[in-house]
Order: sequence, then C-alpha cells, then structure tokens
Amino acid sequence: MPVMDINADLGEGFGVWELGDDLALLDVITSANVACGFHAGDPLIMRRVCAAAVARGVAIGAQVSYRDLAGFGRREMDVAAEELTAEILYQLAALDGIARAEGGRVAYVKPHGALYNRLARDPVQARAVADAVRAFDTTLPMLTLPGSALYEVADGLTVIDECFADRAYTPEGKLVSRRVPGAVVHDPEQVVKRAVRMATEGRVTTVDGSDVALSARSMCVHGDTPGAVQLARAVRDALHAAGVRLGAFT
Repeated sequence: MPVMDINADLGEGFGVWELGDDLALLDVITSANVACGFHAGDPLIMRRVCAAAVARGVAIGAQVSYRDLAGFGRREMDVAAEELTAEILYQLAALDGIARAEGGRVAYVKPHGALYNRLARDPVQARAVADAVRAFDTTLPMLTLPGSALYEVADGLTVIDECFADRAYTPEGKLVSRRVPGAVVHDPEQVVKRAVRMATEGRVTTVDGSDVALSARSMCVHGDTPGAVQLARAVRDALHAAGVRLGAFT
C-alpha cells in the first residue's frame, strides 16, 4: 500500500490581511508549510498556526523564501550565497522557536515560490539553503522537485521528492511557470484524477499531453486557490479510496 503525505502552505496572511482557511486545511493535511515572515506571515499568525497544528498532530514545516513581501516570494532574486544562508537560518530559527513554545517543533523545510523553483536548477543557491539547514539541524528533511539541484549539494542531508496535485508540468517534469496560462489546474475532477495517478502510478500527464514519471513521497495542495479546502478534502478522500495510506513523511 503506497503512503503519501499531503502538505499545504499555511500562515500566508499578514497583519489584518488573511489568505486561505488555515484551520480548515489543518483538518485535512498531514504536513503544514508555515510561512516564516519573509514572503508572508507574521509572529502572531505563525504562533496561531503552530498551536493549531500541534493540537491536530500535523507536522510543522518551515516555508522559507526570499525576502519578498511585496511579491509574495514569487519574484526570482539574485541573493549572495552567504546572505541567503543567513536569511534561511533566520527563518528556521524564528519558526522553530515559536513552534517549540506551542509544544511542537519544525520537522522539515520547504522553500517557497521562486526560491523553490530556483533551487531545482541552481546548485549555488541550493547549496546556500542546504548550508542553512545543515547549520541549524542536520536531521531536517527538505522538500523539493524530483531531480532538483538540492540533491547535488545535500551532502548527507535528507531530500524528499514532492509532487503537486494542482500544478501543470512540463515534459521535463518541472512545474510550468505561474506566468503561463494554465499553470494552476482549477478543475476539481482533473486535480483529483492527477493526484490519484501520481500517488498510485508515479506518473503525470504534462502540458503537451505526454506522460512523465514522477515518484514522490509528499503531495502539495495549494491553500490560496478558490475552493482550496474542498479540493484538499476531495484529494484526500480519493487517495484513501484508491488504497493510499496518508501520513506525514517526517
């Protein structure tokens, strides 16, 4: 029986601005990627999400990003390696401190947005992020795309393959840029079918109609899209019905 983790990005509000239904998603997912304040989130939101995750037994992950509140972390940036390492370390320490105050801890790391995509192909920035994780806690696994440059620089760190239920893929197995129409799949029926196939067959249909192998241990469902909670529930229920056991990869 295959085992799949379901993760989602949470805590992405800021001040009085709210994004998504964090509490409802925490009743569906097994791992929560909590924004650490650099692309979204603030200390109070971080604390509330961590407390709710601990209460529900959901694993807490640090959703680290470029320092880009204005662009929601979706603008690629050329940050010097030493500076990027320090910024990732800062985010990890901040979230872990809050998580521990609520009786939990940071259990893994997931880069966000533009940083996530950059690490898939840029070994310099990938090493900068890996160095931060290594300095903080060598036991923390990192979520990334299959074939990511993170594998080249992990040097003993754990790297976990991730797939996306609601994102379009290129024939090379990469995510279609959000600048391209159709990068996010909105049709619930299509998302559910893709999710089940990725979990049970390890394959996904790409934008040109071809198939690509995509083996992953964790599946992301986005929390900032319309109907996100209902879609996440549908994915979870479909995976369960297909004989997939759900559980955090940590």
